[in-house]
Amino acid sequence: MPRKKSSKKKTKTPEEAQSLAEKDKETEMLKTKLESIKDMPEVIGYILRNSRSATIDAKDPTKIIDYAMLSAATIETAEKLVKIFQLGEAKKTVLEGNTAKLLSLSIGENSISVFMEKNAKEDKIFRNLT
Repeated sequence: MPRKKSSKKKTKTPEEAQSLAEKDKETEMLKTKLESIKDMPEVIGYILRNSRSATIDAKDPTKIIDYAMLSAATIETAEKLVKIFQLGEAKKTVLEGNTAKLLSLSIGENSISVFMEKNAKEDKIFRNLT
């Protein structure tokens, strides 16, 4: 016999609702900044994610899965290294390869990864986001 679904919905307190609204506002502001950054010729794409959503934009849509895997692995490894070596909090992580770079950072509860050509100025992009 199928189980009956409960019709109880958890209601949010006004403080929880306000906190979510502030987080959503911060995420929307970051999306706007990332949209302007992605138009730079040296930017390949970006990933913006938090506990509620993820936004991915890449010039080459066939590489989205590769970018997502690289982003997640870089963020996880950076967090582990910071903890192991007791470095405090990392403002940003830059991973540089033969032909491209990855800038990863966190703002609030949002994780951001920006993929760019090797000759791109990641400091300029970092300043635009923070």
